Amino acid sequence: MAGALEHLLVLDLTSHLSGPYCAMLLADHGADVIKVESPTGDSARGMPPFINGESAPFMTWNRNKRSVVLDLKQKEDKEALLRLIDQADILLENYRPGVLARLGLGWPVLHERNPRLILGSISGFGQTGPYASRGGFDLITQAMSGLMSTNGPAEGDPFRLPIAISDVTAGMFLAFGVLAAVESRHHSGQGQHVETSLLEAATSLAVYESAHYFATGTRPERIGQAHRGSSPYQCFATADGHITVGASQQKFFAQFCAIVGRPDLVADPRFRSNAERVRHNDALVALLAEPLATQPSAHWLSELEKAGIPAGPVLHYDEVFTNPHILAREMVAETHHPVTGPFRTLGVSVKLSDTPGSVQRAAPRLGEHSGEVLGRRKSAAE
Repeated sequence: MAGALEHLLVLDLTSHLSGPYCAMLLADHGADVIKVESPTGDSARGMPPFINGESAPFMTWNRNKRSVVLDLKQKEDKEALLRLIDQADILLENYRPGVLARLGLGWPVLHERNPRLILGSISGFGQTGPYASRGGFDLITQAMSGLMSTNGPAEGDPFRLPIAISDVTAGMFLAFGVLAAVESRHHSGQGQHVETSLLEAATSLAVYESAHYFATGTRPERIGQAHRGSSPYQCFATADGHITVGASQQKFFAQFCAIVGRPDLVADPRFRSNAERVRHNDALVALLAEPLATQPSAHWLSELEKAGIPAGPVLHYDEVFTNPHILAREMVAETHHPVTGPFRTLGVSVKLSDTPGSVQRAAPRLGEHSGEVLGRRKSAAE
């Protein structure tokens, strides 16, 4: 079955994670994504762990693409890229601002050559502003966006989120942006330059923290497992592990208290409303934690499910990727790589009823499709 984006030709000049992740999202839904790599290849090809010498991370976010090798400092290779640009719908890049222009491929040049082309750019800090020329990594933008200042225990050092949240979020935002530009092109006939940054992506996630600061003018405190606007809403230790419970709604709170044998808490003035529970969250959690620690997770999860209270176990990734629901939702996909053989990877997270996305091919070897792509495109242009 054809993907929703099968009509789009995407040139992916990006490397590492943010840009390639954006290109992967488009490829998963049918876009023909041609990954343009330098002779040394995307640096992520050297990222461990490896399977038979192939980078597992690189293969995870470069599936469904074709790879060509072009040295853009060489006239012939640059001309080959320009021939591809003439036919492309979208070009993605995550160089530092100014690099594309120095290659003679700035937005004015690209737009004049192919007025329908959409240029998608990701950088550390954006194409404008006082930090535009700086390089940026996920670590740096987690720190500068405020994410690290609010992550971790209430007392202690700031914590980096162990996932590359700035990179992945920027990739998702750029995918949204370029598809919005495709929709606009249906009406205007013109492409446009779409850009985002790791810093903006990370900053945009501060929905509660920004509301707190704009409303009060004060610095949001680090609150550990607690939630800024709901209580009880966090992780609890059980006799054999940990569970999460979201019981801030009054009905759920009363049921939760009854389940753990503390119905008296509902009448406590400190806990009569969600706002009061947020204010006295530490005291409430301490009172709930004692009975929860007396029974295993399975017991509490069964009781909470019967009551319809949102709850779930804290799973490790070996449990996540064998979980029956995760498998039923096809969040584990398998493909075949010529070097590694069968390769398991993440599935497609957005489900379309009529044109579903899918994992059709493994990540390409460096330059695997150079002859196939450049030969055909050259003959079509001639």
